[in-house]
Amino acid sequence: MTALALLVPGGNGQLGHDLVAAAPEGSVVRAPGSNDLDVTQAGSVVRAVDDLVAAAAEAGLPAIVVNAAAYTAVDVAESAQAKAFAVNADGPRLLAAVCSSRQVPLVHVSTDYVFPGDKAGPYEVDDPVGPKSVYGMTKLAGEASVLRSGADAWVVRTAWVYGAGGSNFVKAITKLEGERATLSVVDDQRGSPTWSADLASGLLELAGRIVAGNGPEGRTLHCTGGGETTWYGFARAIFEELGADPDRVKPCTTAEFPRPAKRPENSVLSPASWVDAGLTVLRPWRDALAKAFPSFQEDARR
Repeated sequence: MTALALLVPGGNGQLGHDLVAAAPEGSVVRAPGSNDLDVTQAGSVVRAVDDLVAAAAEAGLPAIVVNAAAYTAVDVAESAQAKAFAVNADGPRLLAAVCSSRQVPLVHVSTDYVFPGDKAGPYEVDDPVGPKSVYGMTKLAGEASVLRSGADAWVVRTAWVYGAGGSNFVKAITKLEGERATLSVVDDQRGSPTWSADLASGLLELAGRIVAGNGPEGRTLHCTGGGETTWYGFARAIFEELGADPDRVKPCTTAEFPRPAKRPENSVLSPASWVDAGLTVLRPWRDALAKAFPSFQEDARR
């Protein structure tokens, strides 16, 4: 894989962590967290991209930005709309504008929440959007800003991400397994669990293609773990990895556990755009979970 000069806003998050870990040998990586790079502040973004350009020139490497910064507190976003829009919409707009002016390509990570979730089958990249939550609306606005910015940019939607860094469903279920005799988990929402390490590898493969001048024709792509399940099915698989009885996980409906933000019933994203681009399809979600589990099991129990 080609060495890169890589800027990863959101470098402290679970995806950012794995992007740094998977960066090709010889790469120059800048992975600032929100304290070091506030994507909502133009001056901060300009300095970060200019630093990347300078580092790329010094190292003789192609520069690219992979934006992993996001406001992901889905329920809190319903009452913190200004903050969510600032990070998820204004931030990508600023990044894309600066990338455009410096001629640095951009890969922006988005979400299944841009869709309404009422389709029977997997969502294709050109299916009608229609987010039902503030979080989804802000992410859709960010996509639009990036794609109309004039930057050499791609949007990659993903879903149900978990990894060693940050909080996520796998860590939560692992912790609860040790605290409760049984768990009730929603069985009427479907999606594709995605290990952040696999996603990072896919994004870096895409980045390598882009800097080589062979970026996909389609500017919006879907990249998730292979296959699909429900949150209930996902929780049972986590129990299996723990060596616990999966029958301790009980199915329930979304209506039984109402949340401030409405979740898509169907979050399954079709891999067709990724396949058509000639990119490596991520492994099946169940295989990925088995591979991933040892790397963060102890941390999840803390």
